[in-house]
Amino acid sequence: MVCVTTSDRKDLPMPRRPRTPLLASLLAAACIGAGGGAVAYSVLSDRGGTIVRQVTVQNGEAVASNSPMSINAIYRRAYRGVVEITARGSGSSAEGSGFVYDSSGHIVTNEHVVDGAESFSVKFWNGKTYSAQLVGGDSSTDLALVKVNAPASQLYPLTLGSSSKLAVGDPVVAIGSPFGLEETVTSGIVSALHRSINSPANFAISDTIQTDAAINHGNSGGPLLNAQGQVIGVNAQIRSDSGDNAGVGFAIPSDTVPSIAGQLISNGKAVHAYLGVSLDSSAASARVEDVRAGTPAAKANLRTGDVVTAVGNTTVSSAEALTRAIDAHQPGDNVTLKITRGDETVTAQVTLASRPS
Repeated sequence: MVCVTTSDRKDLPMPRRPRTPLLASLLAAACIGAGGGAVAYSVLSDRGGTIVRQVTVQNGEAVASNSPMSINAIYRRAYRGVVEITARGSGSSAEGSGFVYDSSGHIVTNEHVVDGAESFSVKFWNGKTYSAQLVGGDSSTDLALVKVNAPASQLYPLTLGSSSKLAVGDPVVAIGSPFGLEETVTSGIVSALHRSINSPANFAISDTIQTDAAINHGNSGGPLLNAQGQVIGVNAQIRSDSGDNAGVGFAIPSDTVPSIAGQLISNGKAVHAYLGVSLDSSAASARVEDVRAGTPAAKANLRTGDVVTAVGNTTVSSAEALTRAIDAHQPGDNVTLKITRGDETVTAQVTLASRPS
């Protein structure tokens, strides 16, 4: 299997020629710290603009009801908040999707779309294009913000829903520009929840949403919407032998977005608590596979083979659960780890650090 991101990159001046892939892995070991295998990010090229029909929305923001809507109704509620992003660097460019986050002009997209770029432009639903500046990116969650220099009348923020309320089988809709085909709408269901994928920084992104809605190159950063037209995920990766859609796509959960976006707006960067271990992905527990030198885990004398069963009052039963428990803390927090070591149960006091970039 080849795991790929869903942005499109191209070498200049030949806009249809792929550039060298980035590194990443998908469904890899849940790592708290560096670790996990790496395979290739595949990146292709996109082209074109976005022109769609007008629809009235209330106060410039998508308003959701509790009743499920048709795919057409979801599209009409959300399309004016979906954008196409072009990120240009020295000798190369990348294209992906994004969505309007707020009335100040912040646009959510994937970090791998904007990584290494020097200038940005955002194309809206009516084909109008405006320059934008990078606010910041977080390679640990593959989320980024750009701020577009567009009039307020152009901005239609989408409403964030709660990804924690999703259930397997729920209907979902993706909107974006796969292969340069603007305003493409695909639909499907939530195929699975609580998947773990690897970010561009090779850290685990936990609680991602697996969907069979068709996601391809160019969908990166675009919204995955629920049946009320709310954003419940940010489309990011696919798993495929060919590098194209095979019905196995992954979206970063919407519950991750406000924290990361808030940090990027305030500080231009996001920080994450860091323990410093990699975990055994084949184990049915949070079993430590490696302890990184000089990390909080090493200073607390954690060992290979230790099984972490609790972080403070939070019970841990898997690698993903340990990742979530650490992510719930801030750098500098002091936490107590409960550990099974052979036939013994021990505790370790750990002061969490900031995850390295």
